[in-house]
Amino acid sequence: MTDTPAAYRPHVALSTSSLYPQGVPETFEAAQRLGYDSVEVLVTHERMSQLTHQLLDSIQKYQLPISTIHAPTLLFTQQVWGKSWTKIQMAAKLTHQVGAEVVVAHPPFRWQRKYARNFVAGVREVSRMTDTKISVENMYPWRVAGREAVVYSPHYSPLGQDYDWVTWDFSHAATAKMDSLAAVKELGSRLGHVHLTDGSGETLADEHLLPGHGVQPVAATLQYLRDQRWQGVVGVEVSTRKAESPEQRDEWLAESLAFARRHMTL
Repeated sequence: MTDTPAAYRPHVALSTSSLYPQGVPETFEAAQRLGYDSVEVLVTHERMSQLTHQLLDSIQKYQLPISTIHAPTLLFTQQVWGKSWTKIQMAAKLTHQVGAEVVVAHPPFRWQRKYARNFVAGVREVSRMTDTKISVENMYPWRVAGREAVVYSPHYSPLGQDYDWVTWDFSHAATAKMDSLAAVKELGSRLGHVHLTDGSGETLADEHLLPGHGVQPVAATLQYLRDQRWQGVVGVEVSTRKAESPEQRDEWLAESLAFARRHMTL
């Protein structure tokens, strides 16, 4: 007689970046309406994304938790929360204050030399001091004057780097022409978070297509994580800016949620 595998259901969050240029309130409302498990907050210039009391008010109002805080380490958020290490420390603090599970951070840009010099060790130290899971995201090369350029340090790929936790983004993997399934297998227990999306692999732009609409082995990777009973959060991070109506945007977000649950639920 064989044992029946234990039931497994993924935890799926809706990222505020999926509703950009709308903000935190609209993301909470959509996440509740569509049946998401939580919200991922990308800290930006939008004040509400930075303020603990307003985020806690949204948690109470919509009865939906915040699972993830994305630190303001993108190019367009360089002026948010001051210096580079301050951004990471404040993101860790906000994570505790709102009851989230993980901080997503990007690796430094190469011109942030002082920050980049001790980034790997520094992330581990902040994580230890704040008791926070800081998960560094895979990125991709840029094209400058027609030539490919590596603008992240120590590298756009977290593979081979000594991070305790890594966030895997399928769109970034497509742009970098990396195999997500192979990468996730290599990361093993260090996989701390997933950004559910996709990419065509035909451009160096960061497309953030709906999962299953690109070339990445997204379904196979989610099925692998299901079989491993992975316990992290799957954050839907797709671009809906080209949606022709709020109804179409909702359709895309609902499709992304259904994709995750179809390929990960047992």
